[in-house]
Amino acid sequence: MRAGRAVTMPTGQANSLPSVTTPSSVLVLLCTYNELGNLPKLFAEIDRYMPAASILVVDDNSPDGTWQWVQQRQTERPATHLLKRSGKLGLGTALRDGIQWCLDRDFDFLVNLDADLSHDPASIPALVKACQGEQVDVAVGTRYLEGGSSPGLAPHRKLISRMLNSYANRMLRLPLTDCSGSFRCYRVSKLRELNLHDLQCPGYGFLEEILVALKKQGATFTEVPITFDCRYAGKSKLSWKDALGALQVIHRLAFGKTKN
Repeated sequence: MRAGRAVTMPTGQANSLPSVTTPSSVLVLLCTYNELGNLPKLFAEIDRYMPAASILVVDDNSPDGTWQWVQQRQTERPATHLLKRSGKLGLGTALRDGIQWCLDRDFDFLVNLDADLSHDPASIPALVKACQGEQVDVAVGTRYLEGGSSPGLAPHRKLISRMLNSYANRMLRLPLTDCSGSFRCYRVSKLRELNLHDLQCPGYGFLEEILVALKKQGATFTEVPITFDCRYAGKSKLSWKDALGALQVIHRLAFGKTKN
């Protein structure tokens, strides 16, 4: 498969792919800030669809008790890990810290999804199977192909997403329809080829930044249709300020400037 080529995984094809790699080689990454209302249900759903996977929670010292819940969960679910940070430092830095934690250990695949249940954990096996079965480096969950959807999402969130993806597709020429979505599976061996210190974006623009870096390393991509819904509990943290920041990052990436 040529570097940068996107291969869409049609709805229902996941069942025909080879079985998922050894579950213990999969790490599920969750970046959290005040997600206590979502984690019990989210963990239960992850265990339903990928029961032997390890879970890493990168928490920015949530005042609602998120990290304390994860600590307690570690006593009941041994393959649960917590990386507690000093405060709210940005999604991009949380993802980078989580990826580095993964690279320091022995995993084959890293799956990232939002911790608010806007991403359905039922799609985790399809993303992992797509990566393994197609022998690609990144499987991206998309709302914008047949079989994907975003029911119940607030109009302003849909507008922000459409704006970011339209601009990213035009400027970055990534072979993807959903560049700003965080529901992805990465092949860890490909992530090891990156210099994470070169990824400088602290916010949502990191989602495009890492795709560009992987493309430069010759990564191959596929897409899997997913459902992106409104969060289960709590308030959305995505604002117009975040969207504008991501647009600025995309602009800088397009013109070869990575400093944020």
